[in-house]
Amino acid sequence: MKALLLDKIGPVCDLRIGELPVPEPEAGEIRVRVRAVSPNPVDYKLAGRGNPNWSWPHVLGLDVAGEVDAVGSDVDAWKAGDRVFYHGDLSKPGGFAEYAVTTVHTTARVPDGVSFKDAAAIPCAGLTAYEAVVRRLNVQPDHIVWMQGGAGGVGGFGVQICANIGATVITTASERNHEFVKSLGASHAIDYSKEDVVARIMEITGGRGVDRVLGAVDSATSDQGVEVLAFRGGIASVAGLPTLNEDTFAGAYSVHRVAYGSAHTSNNRAAQVDLARMAEEMIALVAEGKVDPMVQQVIGLEDIPDALAQLQTRHVRGKIVAELG
Repeated sequence: MKALLLDKIGPVCDLRIGELPVPEPEAGEIRVRVRAVSPNPVDYKLAGRGNPNWSWPHVLGLDVAGEVDAVGSDVDAWKAGDRVFYHGDLSKPGGFAEYAVTTVHTTARVPDGVSFKDAAAIPCAGLTAYEAVVRRLNVQPDHIVWMQGGAGGVGGFGVQICANIGATVITTASERNHEFVKSLGASHAIDYSKEDVVARIMEITGGRGVDRVLGAVDSATSDQGVEVLAFRGGIASVAGLPTLNEDTFAGAYSVHRVAYGSAHTSNNRAAQVDLARMAEEMIALVAEGKVDPMVQQVIGLEDIPDALAQLQTRHVRGKIVAELG
């Protein structure tokens, strides 16, 4: 099969197209004919640090959508031809290839009417936003939420989920993306490069602050998030925790860390099954027209290294998806 190969730990420019044997599913696994796959920041981070469980050459790619091609022993949940998508195991070969293998219990169905392209855009960014907003922060209709990085993958999904709940969303984005984030449901857009974000948020909220923050940029902006939290507010960080000390919790704040890197290897079966459950809940929102997968670029397998280089700039709007036919 054709695959995008990483021969050793290094930059994404070292990725190359090559051939590998078609993988065989083992007990509890399925093989998927990959129809679409979405590159994510975690891919270039993994390329640069590797994983002790990898064999070489390695195939990256965690966000996969396609058709079940073969099933392992004792598998009755899926059959050949079923349309599926999933968040993959970063310790194993991924989806930047024509075929990929994954576990049955972490896989979700792609509903009729939803394309593989749109399904592949969901897992990493969509599930991260969903867990942060719905599971950890428990956003409510009367909440004011600061969604950091609202034009990106996690932030963009987060804006939409909060808007669907009925919350008021403040987001930070470059001025060129203000129209985009407002189309997703943001009530206020702040240009982080030109405005004093903390002062502007306090002005918008009449000095009260916000009820919830999704920290989707870095630790420094997570610190700003804590600064604008109202009493008993909560912050969920996906790209760097805020500074944790006594002052952090002076307002009875709750702090959450959201990451899926260890879900598959945690031996926590419930957490693994929950990946599929959240995927089903997210794609139902897409099927109902309540969430836009935000696919802004459609590319080929050979274009993924350039897409990952774009993601490294941290200025990509929405999602990039590669279609494999």
